[in-house]
Amino acid sequence: MEVKTSLLDNMIGVGDMVLLEPLSEDSFLENLKNRFDHNEIYTYIGSVVISMNPYRSLPIYTPDKVEEYRNRNFYELSPHIYALADEAYRSLRDQDKDQCILITGESGAGKTEASKLVMSYVAAVCGKGQEVNKVKEQLLQSNPVLEAFGNAKTVRNDNSSRFGKYMDIEFDFKGDPLGGVISNYLLEKSRVVKQPRGERNFHIFYQLLSGASDDTLKKLKLHRDFSKYNYLSLDSAVVNGLDDAANFRTVRNAMQIVGFMEDEVQSVLELVAAVLKLGNIEFKPESRCNGTDESRIKDKNDLKEMCELLGIEQSVLERAFSYRTVEAKMEKVSTTLNVAQAYYARDALAKNLYSRLFSWLVTRINESIKAQAKTRHKVMGVLDIYGFEIFEDNSFEQFIINYCNEKLQQIFIELTLREEQEEYVREGIEWTNIEYFNNAIICDLIENNQNGILAMLDEECLRPGTVTDETFLDKLNTVCAEHQHFESRLSKNSKFLTDHSLPHSCFRIQHYAGKVLYRVEGFVDKNNDLLYRDLSQAMYKANHSLIKQLFPEGNPAKVNLKRPPTAGFQFRASVGTLMRNLQTKNPNYIRCIKPNDKKASHIFTESLVRHQVRYLGLMENVRVRRAGYAFRQAYEPCLERYKMLCKRTWPHWRGPAREGVEVLMADLQVPAEEFSYGRSKIFIRNPRTLFFLEERRRQCLQDLATLIQKIYRGWKCRSQFLLLKKSQIVVAAWYRRYAQQKKYQRIKSATTVVQSYTRGWQARKLLRDLKYQKRCEEAATTIAAYWHGTQARRELRQLKEEARNKHAVSVIWAGWQGTKARRELRRLKEEARRKHAVAVIWAYWQGLKVRREYRKFFRANAGKKIYDFTIQRIMQKYFLGLKSTMPSMSPIDKNWPARPYLFLDGVHTELRRIFHLWRCKKYRSQFTEEKKAVYEEKLEASEIFKDKKALYPSSVSQPFKGDYLEISKNPKYQKLSSAMDEKVLLADVVNKINRANGKGTARIFLLTKKSVVLADQKTGQVKASVPLPDLTSVSVSTQSDGFFALKLKEGSASAVKGDFLLSSEHLIEIITKLHRIGATAADREQLNIDISDEFLVQFKQDKVCVKFIQGAPKNGNSVSCKRKNNRLLEVSVPTTA
Repeated sequence: MEVKTSLLDNMIGVGDMVLLEPLSEDSFLENLKNRFDHNEIYTYIGSVVISMNPYRSLPIYTPDKVEEYRNRNFYELSPHIYALADEAYRSLRDQDKDQCILITGESGAGKTEASKLVMSYVAAVCGKGQEVNKVKEQLLQSNPVLEAFGNAKTVRNDNSSRFGKYMDIEFDFKGDPLGGVISNYLLEKSRVVKQPRGERNFHIFYQLLSGASDDTLKKLKLHRDFSKYNYLSLDSAVVNGLDDAANFRTVRNAMQIVGFMEDEVQSVLELVAAVLKLGNIEFKPESRCNGTDESRIKDKNDLKEMCELLGIEQSVLERAFSYRTVEAKMEKVSTTLNVAQAYYARDALAKNLYSRLFSWLVTRINESIKAQAKTRHKVMGVLDIYGFEIFEDNSFEQFIINYCNEKLQQIFIELTLREEQEEYVREGIEWTNIEYFNNAIICDLIENNQNGILAMLDEECLRPGTVTDETFLDKLNTVCAEHQHFESRLSKNSKFLTDHSLPHSCFRIQHYAGKVLYRVEGFVDKNNDLLYRDLSQAMYKANHSLIKQLFPEGNPAKVNLKRPPTAGFQFRASVGTLMRNLQTKNPNYIRCIKPNDKKASHIFTESLVRHQVRYLGLMENVRVRRAGYAFRQAYEPCLERYKMLCKRTWPHWRGPAREGVEVLMADLQVPAEEFSYGRSKIFIRNPRTLFFLEERRRQCLQDLATLIQKIYRGWKCRSQFLLLKKSQIVVAAWYRRYAQQKKYQRIKSATTVVQSYTRGWQARKLLRDLKYQKRCEEAATTIAAYWHGTQARRELRQLKEEARNKHAVSVIWAGWQGTKARRELRRLKEEARRKHAVAVIWAYWQGLKVRREYRKFFRANAGKKIYDFTIQRIMQKYFLGLKSTMPSMSPIDKNWPARPYLFLDGVHTELRRIFHLWRCKKYRSQFTEEKKAVYEEKLEASEIFKDKKALYPSSVSQPFKGDYLEISKNPKYQKLSSAMDEKVLLADVVNKINRANGKGTARIFLLTKKSVVLADQKTGQVKASVPLPDLTSVSVSTQSDGFFALKLKEGSASAVKGDFLLSSEHLIEIITKLHRIGATAADREQLNIDISDEFLVQFKQDKVCVKFIQGAPKNGNSVSCKRKNNRLLEVSVPTTA
């Protein structure tokens, strides 16, 4: 059975501040310190989470922790940020309620890390799948990009967010993320041109100089040395524990995952480099003949490099830094800028350029992560925004930030009270009005449209005449003098005239978190945030694609003489939109607190924490929560936790849970005014009542533990006794068995000895009898053997005597017969010699007579006839032999019978030639028209590539299919097939080589009689269509690779994006068909084919050399293409054996 813990179990201090007793600021801080010292960094105020920054890694964010808090009630486990994230996610998924998580706190309190933890938890517990994982990865990877461009090192935080961020994460009905939308607020762009001592500029500047490759820096015309750039502070350029080079690689990878194209990343880096170059532009004063001062640029090298990066004419930007054009109605007035005004224009351009770049990045990220479906989505918003700021020197930025926190505090109180009231109404509990400080009066002081501070600041900025920070302060002193939360030494209120803590150039506002002193210096300029129109128009003239998007007001065709809205007006509108958005969602709060200013672990600075507790309004939050009922719990877990306190409910209650709780409370005699029964929960008014129940439960658990121990000890002793008794019986049984076995072994051994002696005596007696019987048998056998031997020898002697007599007679008879035979033989031989002599003499006589008779007939032509006869017989034999040894009918069979006679050499060769022509004709007569065309293409391929390209021999045996994709039959390419007006001669998948990295992208290659078409392999969308008349030549290498370049006619419509560098496995067939189409067309020249290991390819405006080398590529036996520099692509081809 799963054991469920509670918020109240094993509690260090008090896990929920609502239960703190007694409640005071000191006890509040003591509880926070006690929990912080025990690594408990999270504490609740009802449903609000307080997060203390530990400044070190804690093992409380593991996957096991995620599973532990998954699908658990909010108060079921100890306080954790995962509990709040899970509660918000389950409310969104199961109850269809849009959620928002508001994360506030001062710089260094851990707001950004808290937002990352919330997003990582939601990503871990929501659904899985390829598309869902891609969306989650894009949402998570948007953080490194925004941190690089929007975060900086400050004296309080090494990774301080210098902008406010609100992200809406959109989910489908299953709770799977579909996308998101990011909104940014008030980037601290003044940091671009000036940083306080001990702080840095935005991270991206240092990451670019530290982590970019030498080649990239060379393209951007930058150096690694930070000291070469005026906008970068040197005293804190290197931060311990911060690896700028590794972070740059992380940012590049994150931009790729989010969906930035390579050219977009390059454009962004060029703008960052341009900002650094802007800071190095310095001015010197010059006096004109009319007595006016003007400025000139000292060293124009940085200006030149910046103009080259952005594609701006140097003279245009130089004039914009020296002159200002003012338009009034139909008139234009051009005035010179002095050195101070030129520096102001330079810094204003740098701030605007970086600020607009940041806004473009947010917009570009939103395009990638936005949900694709148009249906309604569930939304979870995460707000990571600056906390209340009170510095020694507070200016316009702190005033705007504190105004935003006033609005958040106002909506926090309103939503908290509304949530309390809704729960009381839902549970049927009587609602009691809660007294609290309403900071609407402070918000009205700042944002009132008529006499609010922001309205008066806008009015002062738009007023004609001399406008300064002092005139703005005078206006405040006149209008706001009687306001109870406004203080100024120059106001009409006499009680501040002698207040020396209030300087003359300052005013003070009593915010909900305390009094803040603001210095008016810079209020007007920062609110105006002006960029001279000349600079906007100069930026718009740039050839850089991104610059035109950032400065649309510079378009001369859309000149707007209306003054742009002020920074205060824009921020107030953004805050208003944010507040309306938050009010439509169910809020969840995370209040981040920084324990010390040293960024060190285990240090708790009480004064600093007390200050944050005050301005975050945490004590007020506790009082609002406790104004009604301090604790509430559902009936089931309440009865499960406290049922042991009543005999009627212990150990099991069979009825409804509410009745069980009522019986329990009545038995404990808890006063009725201390609690109330709701529809599904019990509400406890005072924490003392809860602690009383917990104390009784602790005592009861101790008594139950004692009882359990007693029963366990008795059970253990009985079990041990029974085990000993059972063991004794087993031991006795085994011993008796052993004794009987030993006795049996002794008896068995004695019996065996007696048996062995008896068997031995019997065996010896039997042996003696058998030996005696054997000796008797052997004696009889020996006597019989001697007798038989004597008889046999006697008979043998008789037989030998008879044989000798018979042999003598035979020898005498054989001698006589031989003598008679030899005599007869001699007689026969003599008679045969006489007959042979007569026959020979007669033969010679007959031959002589014949020769004498016929000599006269053959003497004249006998030789010729014999020769003709001989030749005829030889030819007959030759042709008959040739018939039997004739080779096969295959045209490629080179066998032929050997020549039998030298004089037949000519005939033999001619017959071989005639036979080969005849069998070729017979072979061709079997061809169809299609097969003839294929062989004609093979013949043409041989004429083009034989002995010129190493790939040709391997292509001879491969048939030319043409349509390798079966594009007319494949339903995947039905749309593409229908778009083609002509018959497709060739359809294949090729790789289009990217000039930037040498990698290939799969494309469908279609060839018709009039054009070449390249289409996307996945979607079938046509990417490029090139008419064949625009194709001038094709370049290939001599190696065994499949690379070829289609070179287009200069000035043609197809040549706008440059030539095509492609790679195919069927290169020989593609180029042969292209050549045949060009050869058969009468209206255009024949296609030129260039075979060389080095050729030029036109990419847009640049020519790139493609060079082929032999070597061992990294990927095994495949051909690899690698970009060496902007002008060289190197193709490595494996060496053929």
